[in-house]
Amino acid sequence: MDWIERLNEAIRYMEENLTGEIEYDKLGQIACCSAYHFQRMFTYIAGMPLSEYIRRRKMSLAAVDLQGGQAKIIDVAAKYGYTSPTAFNRAFRSVHGINPSAVKKEGVAIKSFPPITFKITVKGDQL
Repeated sequence: MDWIERLNEAIRYMEENLTGEIEYDKLGQIACCSAYHFQRMFTYIAGMPLSEYIRRRKMSLAAVDLQGGQAKIIDVAAKYGYTSPTAFNRAFRSVHGINPSAVKKEGVAIKSFPPITFKITVKGDQL
């Protein structure tokens, strides 16, 4: 397994655990490095801190859950690991620019942050 495959495997682990606990040490193990080095590598390659990526992914999925109109905000907050509705509201607003309650209204646009994947493309220099 090469380096890029290990990074993508770590992303898969994060995606599978967005509603649970994401262990940074486990991410490091998957990528064959320490948790500290994984976070540094991720930030360098993805252009954003690992914690920010995870927050954006959780808020994207939370918005989809809320758009259905049936889910309660407090339940969605708990599903994505927020014990405080205030903290969830603040995180949601920082990502989407609107309150979670506004998403339930029809026609409201939300931002979507799809999962990232890593790949390397090598191109030669043209004369």
